[in-house]
Amino acid sequence: MTALPKWDADGRPKKPLIVGIGAQKAGTTWLSQMLTQHPQVWIPPFKEAQFFNHRFVPEHRQWLPWHFRRARQNQEKRYAARGLPFPPELDTWLGRITRGEMFTNHWYKQVFAPAPEGTQPCDITPEYSTLPDEGVQFVAEFLPKARFIYIIRHPVDRAVSQLKMNLTRKNRKPRGIEAWLAEIDDPVLYDRGDYATYVPRWTARFGADRLLVLPFGAIAADPAALMRRVEAHCGLEPHSYQNLAAKVFAGNAELSVPAEARAALRERLEPQFAFIEASFGKDFAAQIR
Repeated sequence: MTALPKWDADGRPKKPLIVGIGAQKAGTTWLSQMLTQHPQVWIPPFKEAQFFNHRFVPEHRQWLPWHFRRARQNQEKRYAARGLPFPPELDTWLGRITRGEMFTNHWYKQVFAPAPEGTQPCDITPEYSTLPDEGVQFVAEFLPKARFIYIIRHPVDRAVSQLKMNLTRKNRKPRGIEAWLAEIDDPVLYDRGDYATYVPRWTARFGADRLLVLPFGAIAADPAALMRRVEAHCGLEPHSYQNLAAKVFAGNAELSVPAEARAALRERLEPQFAFIEASFGKDFAAQIR
């Protein structure tokens, strides 16, 4: 790592042409790591721009300043760990997007300014999948040329993954069945995976030419074939990716969700399974884990 890849320090503000909208805990980090390798794609050095949810999901605003502070700190640590000087163009760009007025339309376009000519700017932010109806309408109007990617994961597996992440962040480990059953009462677990509510907002505005819906299980089953679908959808040339089979975030092995809690999740999430099969078919539903 000696220089910033694909970086136009004098680039003009621009909008993304590829947008990964979710779902959370459904392979968006893996997708970001693959697309970052593609010579025709440019993704910011941090994964999530968080623009549309800041505008339309007020409760997210309280933690977004932390998100961007952490993004800068992570970049500084990355270079320091390799004994490399922090690139001045990266420092200038980070200063531009983390100081002053943020989350305006112009600010969002500044995020993608370093994307060189001939590349497609890309924003992958899983929180976008949970936008309210007026938020999705704004996206449709603001990004008339963008193509979107939505990955659907098995509802129980997705909720369990999110639960483990939340517990790990809070350094908490439930003891006993009742404690686990209490944990799955958290409405946050159901909101991020409420496909029956959120997916129709996107499919109502974007046809298959603009919105690609993928089953999460295809990442493990045939990642190369899945990336061929992504490339075709986004108008990209085929590329040879490294670490296609790599697991990005392994679950916390010390947190084993008991069968009783999984069964309770399955019962509560049954409408989501019915929606997925009715909307995308049995073959798709069989590939979501």
